[in-house]
Amino acid sequence: MAMTLDVHVRDLRYFVAVAEELHFTHAAERLYVSQPALSKQIRALERQLGIELLRRDRHGVALTDAGAALLPHARRVLADWAEGAAAVEAARAAQRSTLVVGMSTSPVRGGLLPAIRSRFTAARPETVIRLRQVNWEDPTAGLADGAADVAFVWLPLPGQERYGWTVVAEEPLMVALPDTHPLADRTEVDFTDLLDEPFLALPESTGPLRDYWLALDARQGRPPRIGAEIASTEETYEALTAGLGVCLVAAGNVPLLTLGGVTARPVRGVTPSRYVLAWRREDGRRPLVRAYAEACRRVTGRE
Repeated sequence: MAMTLDVHVRDLRYFVAVAEELHFTHAAERLYVSQPALSKQIRALERQLGIELLRRDRHGVALTDAGAALLPHARRVLADWAEGAAAVEAARAAQRSTLVVGMSTSPVRGGLLPAIRSRFTAARPETVIRLRQVNWEDPTAGLADGAADVAFVWLPLPGQERYGWTVVAEEPLMVALPDTHPLADRTEVDFTDLLDEPFLALPESTGPLRDYWLALDARQGRPPRIGAEIASTEETYEALTAGLGVCLVAAGNVPLLTLGGVTARPVRGVTPSRYVLAWRREDGRRPLVRAYAEACRRVTGRE
């Protein structure tokens, strides 16, 4: 005899709850339904299957042989259904999802952002990209505290082992200085000529990144002179024009600072800068993060 197979997931959930609790009242509480409604539903399931699944007597509830045979299968169906529902939810979330892209300075480099956006959007038309400008006190541009999914940042990062990245640009360093500075006349500056100059420094919170922009590794152990702390492009420009100090800057960012009264010159004897698109390692497998990183690699020709 063919069994009718259009059993509802809800009926199986009810059956499993009673089979595990062996008590209708406890099962009803666990399911947030009334006990009469639960009993009625179980009886309907038994009628549909044409066999008794649970024996009720004054001692309580026991599984029949048929009930015991059904239980592992019912559990498996419920587990599969939960997975299926989660997959649907994930697909739905991906569909109306947002990717937050963090950055501290806008990457001016040759229309990089619009180019990545158009690649990414072609692959993921349903995703919204939100750009989030973060000040320089957070060198991870929102990755560390979860405010951004991916971010354009400079290496080295504090807690660098937590992140994966793809290099966007490797650029020589230049020194930005007021037009009136004696070194502004040179075509190129040797870093040793800058050792006694006051430098503009990133906030202490940026750790290894502050050390990098002060070129600690090129100072042979001589501590830098800090002229002022800076946490944004605007502050940097103002500190430079006020003559508070000089600062190293990646070639690609020079246009942000040379706005009148400030000059930039190539520097010899310092490590080139690395500008990257980074993400938290555990997010490296997220489809949107991978798609954005892939678009970035395509645009920068680093496939």
